Amino acid sequence: MKEGIEIMKSISVILLAIAVGGVGAVLSRGTGEKPGPTESNGKIVSGTFDTSEFKSDAEWKKLLTPFQYYIMREAGTEAPYSGKLDQEFGPGTYYSAATHQPVFSSKTKFHSGTGWPSFWAPINQNAVVLRWDYGLPGEPRLEVLDRAGNHLGHVFDDGPPPTGKRYCMNSAALIFIPDSGR
Repeated sequence: MKEGIEIMKSISVILLAIAVGGVGAVLSRGTGEKPGPTESNGKIVSGTFDTSEFKSDAEWKKLLTPFQYYIMREAGTEAPYSGKLDQEFGPGTYYSAATHQPVFSSKTKFHSGTGWPSFWAPINQNAVVLRWDYGLPGEPRLEVLDRAGNHLGHVFDDGPPPTGKRYCMNSAALIFIPDSGR
């Protein structure tokens, strides 16, 4: 009974937020139970959210480690050179640690020298959502989210050809699965 009430509260919060602030306000951090620092972020630039992947903050806390929760739900950043995937260059696929959906391929990974895993493109055009991030003073950045609204990192215009983009990701937000036979 108590779980049913909590689910109804979550649904009510989502519907109210959509009615008042639009879908983007809700998608930034789940149900709105605990607003993250990027709650007021801007307009979506590309990609679409998959509402079937939405979960409450309580559900995300059960699924993610505390550090993953900090990165993915509170838009945190791991220290440069601290993530295990920065120096991973074997063939394989990178998945969102929250949704387990593929987001990047080793075919687009490159050594950026920044201390974070970097890619020049996502695995496909619909794998991630890009949204303006106004969380830091100065120029806005493009935030990279998985399709459930979990923070993965940011994208910058200083990457290699063919895109000129650098998708700078947090290792804690990714799971690497090597190609079979490795």
